[in-house]
Amino acid sequence: MISIEFYSDAFPEIPSQSLIDTTPVLIVDEGCVLGDITFVFCSDEELLGVNKEFLNHDYYTDIITFDYSEGSVISGDLFISIDRVKENALSFNVQIMEELHRVAFHGVLHLLGYNDKTEAEVIIMRAKENHYLNKLFHVKH
Repeated sequence: MISIEFYSDAFPEIPSQSLIDTTPVLIVDEGCVLGDITFVFCSDEELLGVNKEFLNHDYYTDIITFDYSEGSVISGDLFISIDRVKENALSFNVQIMEELHRVAFHGVLHLLGYNDKTEAEVIIMRAKENHYLNKLFHVKH
């Protein structure tokens, strides 16, 4: 079954319908097909625990993506720290919902095969994030 699911008990303000509407557009625009995607919204501490347990990293991050894609069918679990999203929004002087969508799109772009390990990859990733924020929300960067 193709689906987009959400887990966000502690964060009822998550705009799930907006992500349901925009995620498939991003995936189709990139030439792929929506599979099963789960967004898990959590605290900094919860995501730090995931980072330590599964990636052996001992630092805070805004998103961790687990990729279950097969070929062009895009599937995965995206764990997003709402604490990090709120802090990033303040740091970058943007609305929280804009930053939330940027982080969510970032995770989906990872599922689509984009990386951000090198400076060149970061530039491409940021351009893609900005492209979809502009296309889907008319946010100019």
